[in-house]
Amino acid sequence: MEEKGKKRRMDYTLLLIVVLLVVIGLVILYSTSAYNGQVKFHDSFYYLKKQAFATVLGIVLMLFVAGMDYHIWQRLAVFGYLAAVALSVAVMLFGREINGSKRWLALGPFSFQPSEFAKVALILFLADLVTKNVKTIGKMWTLCRIMFWILPIVGLVGASNLSTAIIILGIGVILIFVASPKYAQFALMGLAGACFMGIFLALESYRLERLAIWRNPEKYEKGYQTLQGLYAIGSGGVFGVGLGNSVQKLGFVPEAQNDMIFSIICEELGLAGAGIIVFLFLLLIWRFFMIASGSRDLFGALIATGAMAHMMIQVVLNIAVVTNTIPNTGITLPFISYGGTSVMFLLIEMGLVLSVSQVVD
Repeated sequence: MEEKGKKRRMDYTLLLIVVLLVVIGLVILYSTSAYNGQVKFHDSFYYLKKQAFATVLGIVLMLFVAGMDYHIWQRLAVFGYLAAVALSVAVMLFGREINGSKRWLALGPFSFQPSEFAKVALILFLADLVTKNVKTIGKMWTLCRIMFWILPIVGLVGASNLSTAIIILGIGVILIFVASPKYAQFALMGLAGACFMGIFLALESYRLERLAIWRNPEKYEKGYQTLQGLYAIGSGGVFGVGLGNSVQKLGFVPEAQNDMIFSIICEELGLAGAGIIVFLFLLLIWRFFMIASGSRDLFGALIATGAMAHMMIQVVLNIAVVTNTIPNTGITLPFISYGGTSVMFLLIEMGLVLSVSQVVD
């Protein structure tokens, strides 16, 4: 029997899966972005170099965080939450607008997306908050009080980035749902959430327009990206046209290296290649579940559960958008889509889970 607090080996299965996804992501990113990089910046490696830099930095931070006792972050959870709120306000006031969206803060030559930090900060904050209120978590008042702390982040992020706000809200709901011994009250919360989303969508006409485009993309000019993505998926067949041989990435799918990168994966690697990548994500989620289940420390279990919720929601929503199963919401595919801030904070999040995997009661 292991002693309380005794260290065990890092979950190398999780680490291997993360490394595989990162390497595959860089290869696919280069294949997808080389044309755009050459046309826009006269450098086919432009996107790869920026992503590789963020990835290396993220791996260093992941290993640093993995080697620390994750309970340290419990003492900093409130500060992290307040920092996320402050950064979200800063984006609204001083944010840099790129492609019509104000989601970035400029730090000299670098751009930073605070909403990615907010995901990690909220996981730690809610894990701490739920742990402190675990004895009364079954009461409706406690649930509402915890949900209240989620809303400022959701509202601030959602003002400019609805898709990330949905992910943050989903992470919060899943964490509370897992910790609560009673489930009936979630029906009321779900109804309230549906009403809130309805009002939120109605406040801006472009959000309702997205619903119309989703239903009939061929009737709208803005449905072009969706249609081209579907053409890419359909032309890939079972085994694809070969890595680097995509036609749709040659300007037909706008900014193919971002949200729509899964369509290029389907075109170049086919159903088989796309299936392997989905399988790796399923393995990653399974390891999160096993680490959460094996942790007898509630704070650690909730960190792993939050990471699991984050990964599930983001992967499912990205693939659903690319296949036009849901309206286009601009969600990236973890570890694979272009985005330095995204990959860096994802790797930090993986470091937190690896840290949890090393401690047992």
